[in-house]
Amino acid sequence: MALSPYQQLEQEFRRLHAFRGALSLLRWDAAVMMPRGSADVRGEQLAALETEHHALLTTPKVARLLERAEAGASQLDDWPLANLREMRRQRDHAIATPPSLIARLAKATSRAEVFWVEARKAGNFKLFAPHLEEVVHLVRDKAALLGQARALAPYDALVDVFTPGISAADIDTIFTALSRKLPGLINSAIEQQAQSPPSTPVGKFTVARQRQLSVEVMKALGFPFDRGRLDESEHPFTEGVPGDIRITTRFDQSDPFTGLLGAVHETGHAMYDLGLPQQWRDQPVGRDRGLALEESQSLLFEMNLCRSRAFVKYLRPLLEKHLQVSGAEWTEDNLYRHLIRVRRSLIRMDADELTYPVHIMLRYELEKKILEGELPVADLPEAWNANLEQRLGVRPTSDVDGCLQDIHWAVGHFGYFPSYALGAVIAAQLNEALRAAQPSLDEEIGAGQFGGVMDWLRDNVHGIGARLPVKELIKEATGKPLSAAAYLRYLEAKYLSA
Repeated sequence: MALSPYQQLEQEFRRLHAFRGALSLLRWDAAVMMPRGSADVRGEQLAALETEHHALLTTPKVARLLERAEAGASQLDDWPLANLREMRRQRDHAIATPPSLIARLAKATSRAEVFWVEARKAGNFKLFAPHLEEVVHLVRDKAALLGQARALAPYDALVDVFTPGISAADIDTIFTALSRKLPGLINSAIEQQAQSPPSTPVGKFTVARQRQLSVEVMKALGFPFDRGRLDESEHPFTEGVPGDIRITTRFDQSDPFTGLLGAVHETGHAMYDLGLPQQWRDQPVGRDRGLALEESQSLLFEMNLCRSRAFVKYLRPLLEKHLQVSGAEWTEDNLYRHLIRVRRSLIRMDADELTYPVHIMLRYELEKKILEGELPVADLPEAWNANLEQRLGVRPTSDVDGCLQDIHWAVGHFGYFPSYALGAVIAAQLNEALRAAQPSLDEEIGAGQFGGVMDWLRDNVHGIGARLPVKELIKEATGKPLSAAAYLRYLEAKYLSA
């Protein structure tokens, strides 16, 4: 029996999935295992696979099959219909930007990344500025084309690349609510914590011992080491596809929590990927629902669940077992207060849970102004410094601690930053619904039992794949529309009663 147009599309996208998996593992290898001198060879391999992936997605055959499948869409059930929608979305994104612009942007971001590194070494933004200007110019063109193809405003089109279904208006609503409450929360938390500051756990902890600790915690969280790995890299990340997940962390021999919490964070990403619907694993509808939801899963693990008193109760004996520590600074109470310490900081990556959204809102507002032409690139350092001082009361004394600290804009990732703060908001809303559904959650976490957490997430988040838009998924999972309310309740309860 001849395959229907939709069934033929499934075959085509199965091939695309295989290319995506190969690309993912090559990127993982480049960061973890590859000899440094092999970078040029790896670059050629990645470029070849990416070119072939793009060619397959934009072939006239796929266009014809999409048209025919869409003509018969009334015959499809919910999952195939959602899959067809995601196929169309991927195709529209691929053809919206002409190859000439893709090539120019690739070259511009490659140069910009090099000069970003040089500017950081010299502590001089001016070395990077002209190259960032070129990237901004090309990203504007890309945003206009994507917006036209997707019937979206240009900036919304960039956000849609990373978090489908979320608009700048949605982000503005949430960020406005955060801006009203966070300054007071931060001040109150710092004042309260100053009355009884925690002691900082100190010592030297070998990587081998820290790895053993991280592996035991990851196993408790449900990470399957027969289908995944833990390795080390300069910056923690997760790569791979469902069934073959690679995660990394970075161990610090003077701070056992850097590597552990990095591993926990990445385990959140990995468990999302591993929990995606098995029967759709090689189709677009079986993929994650964008970066904000991805980030919500990692933050739910790292912040909501594992920077909690219940988790510290479970963790403390493991610290004694693997790191052989004892003393007043290793008590449950001191460890918890240490893990939720609030400080005003210059660096986003070093920020605590309470001040981190402030760093994201700063970047969000600045990148919109840059793209809209309201803020010249040359004026970025001063705008950055003044805004951070206004928001957090700290001012960078160098460009390295200011607008040169992130690589995202150098590589053209405009519209990416909001997903970090949106992820925290979503995580808190899911956490609230999870706890309402499972009143004994803290007791289970304290005993190192996370099966209930994973069952709820698989049913309400992971197993949905990309079938629903983000806002609809959150509404179904929590019974409430996406908002900042649960996040603010969570922060107040955690930081003003600690």
